[in-house]
Amino acid sequence: MKTIGLIGGMSWESSKLYYEFLNTKAKDILGGSHSAKCIMVSVDFADIERFTFKGDWEAIGELMKQAAIQLERAGADIILLCTNTIHLVSHYITENVSIPFMHIATTTGESIKKSDLKKVALLGTKFTMEKDFYTKTLMHDFDLNILIPDTNDRHVVHAIIYNELVKGQFTNSSKHKIIEIINELQNQGAQGVILGCTELPILISESDISIPIFDTGKIHAHTAMEWSIN
Repeated sequence: MKTIGLIGGMSWESSKLYYEFLNTKAKDILGGSHSAKCIMVSVDFADIERFTFKGDWEAIGELMKQAAIQLERAGADIILLCTNTIHLVSHYITENVSIPFMHIATTTGESIKKSDLKKVALLGTKFTMEKDFYTKTLMHDFDLNILIPDTNDRHVVHAIIYNELVKGQFTNSSKHKIIEIINELQNQGAQGVILGCTELPILISESDISIPIFDTGKIHAHTAMEWSIN
């Protein structure tokens, strides 16, 4: 079994799920008392949040670079970034380590293609929804048609993520609002929805809506675990 390196803390609410996903997948595949071989470097999300709202992506990139180098030196065989949005600066990782980096949009796209869907909605921070670092992978590499909420709804989703979810707050009012936004995207033709913020699946489950949900963190972790034992 290879060792999976994790860059976490963005937020720790979702990072703890990565550890759970890896270990439950290891047990599912290997049985017995098997668990995942992994290493995590966890950053202070307050720093990430501050740089994000200043638009200082270079500073965030430098933090990711240093975390990745730490993981490689610690013996990781592959690196996962346990967040969607910060993949915007994933080149700071790939350009500074020699071990593989597994991109969350790629594993998500592979999962959607297996489901034979063509038109899917994407929810996440405004950076994930509006910038092309995520959608171009889904569209160009997997030939998917990506729907995002309108301007007002993008603001609502972004605010719920930063004001509540990353702080461990999961309210019924926000859950209902996200469901309404998903239903509207379904009315526009969405056959499934990508929960492109790793905290969103804590708030929304597949039983809440009538179209398939793609839990990006779970997909990412499970794909890495399968890779580590092959």
